[in-house]
Amino acid sequence: MSADGERWLLLNASPDVRQQIDAFPALHPRAVRDTPIAAIVLTNGDLDHCLGLLSLRESEPLAVWATEPVRRGFVEHNAVSRTLERFPGQVVWMPLVPGGEASLPGGLVLEAVAAPGRPPLHLLGRVEPSEEDNVGLRVRDRRSGASLAYFPGVARLTPPVVAALRGADCCFFDGTFWSSDELIALGIGARRAEQMGHLPVGGPDGSLAALADVAGRRVYIHVNNTNPLLREDSAAHAAVRVSGWEVAYDGLELVL
Repeated sequence: MSADGERWLLLNASPDVRQQIDAFPALHPRAVRDTPIAAIVLTNGDLDHCLGLLSLRESEPLAVWATEPVRRGFVEHNAVSRTLERFPGQVVWMPLVPGGEASLPGGLVLEAVAAPGRPPLHLLGRVEPSEEDNVGLRVRDRRSGASLAYFPGVARLTPPVVAALRGADCCFFDGTFWSSDELIALGIGARRAEQMGHLPVGGPDGSLAALADVAGRRVYIHVNNTNPLLREDSAAHAAVRVSGWEVAYDGLELVL
């Protein structure tokens, strides 16, 4: 995400971050030991959100925004994180506090919104749960006023989450599972979607019904490979499209 086309903000750092950079020329280095990435924001400590940091370990400083529980989980419970501590200032951790605003390069304003979730799987039982284990983001461009709501993982809807979604020009929302018992029905898991930190899309209590009055552009992201949303010939995909939602795909670009 960029406000000026020169410095970019990464919303989470997935294990695929290297391929994402390769596929997007605007993120390519412009000189030796250079990166156009101005900052990285972590919404939680799940491996699919932070493992990519370890691929960004060249000798170029990184600014990473995260809540204190997320920072602590990555740094204090992960010896491999020392690969990002080879010289002073290689990574600067910036505090992400729900309810507060932070100014980022390029005129972007960042606000974290506490979202119901859980600690990452590898820390369950090792750390005390916190309301800051999982957040969503509101990102606003000071100059244009355009705003984006980004919630890749939400176990249930709360008033602050809904307010953030309703006030945005574009919403990226958790589309991990279509049904609560998706993995159970397939015989490949024993936990319901909500127990894994994800509100299902379908059903009377799912996000598609609950967020029917949200305006603006609406896109489901973080879609699991078991979710029928990925099949364009499925009833789930048709229901989402009829309701005005989109399903994200690799390489999707949006301009606000």
